Amino acid sequence: MIIRVLGCHGSELTIDDGNGRIRECRTCGFLVNETCMVDAGSVSAGLLEAEQGKIRQVLLSHAHFDHIKGLPLLADNLVGRNPQGPVKVRALPEVLDDLRRHIFNDVVFPDFTRLPTPDTAPLVYHPFDEEKTFTFDRLEVTAVRVNHIVPATGFIIREGDTALLYSGDTSETKRIWEVAAKETRLKAAFIETSFPNDFHELAKVSGHLTPEMLGREFVKIGRPDLPVYIYHLKPSYRSVIASELKRLNLPNLSVLEEGQVVRV
Repeated sequence: MIIRVLGCHGSELTIDDGNGRIRECRTCGFLVNETCMVDAGSVSAGLLEAEQGKIRQVLLSHAHFDHIKGLPLLADNLVGRNPQGPVKVRALPEVLDDLRRHIFNDVVFPDFTRLPTPDTAPLVYHPFDEEKTFTFDRLEVTAVRVNHIVPATGFIIREGDTALLYSGDTSETKRIWEVAAKETRLKAAFIETSFPNDFHELAKVSGHLTPEMLGREFVKIGRPDLPVYIYHLKPSYRSVIASELKRLNLPNLSVLEEGQVVRV
């Protein structure tokens, strides 16, 4: 699998990283094998028009704005330009219902599941059941419910003899680590860490992790050498979180950056 990091932060902000480098932090969006988005925070801002036209699937972990932000604009960009048919938006039924009621409701944004016509609309909803594997484009996907403040899942995504874990937004949880621990093909984990350790209480009430919490959660997989890629850092605290992550002494831990390409 080839994963292109379009955005990997929990908000959008342009920051000075303290080393004379200006960093553009974007919301979460990961392009898998050119045709599948895992979350859609940066899909419209991070891809050229021709690249957007290759997208066939969008996996949404949940309906929070930073994970769906680019989806309405992607739909707008594809109107009348998508001869392959609509992009399949896959999520829990509750998440798709949130999109219908709160985003594509002809108030906040047009309903691009039926406009310009139901037969030519650029998006179509495909609900999935948690822990029931579905397949498309040589990928196998299993969604697992996680502990967030709205209905949310992480994903196990497999291709051939390779699998990766995408945690979605989560605080301390159990089931997804159990599923990941049993996945014999697991080669990498993408795990959120949103706040510094001093923000422990905020992380818990908002359904996120700190570095200390991550350390306790990651051990549940039973693979301390597993490559782990950290995303969803709040940009204002990126340097603090990165420093605290180093203290975990996990041998294959990396903090993701926009524009990075990960091969699993």
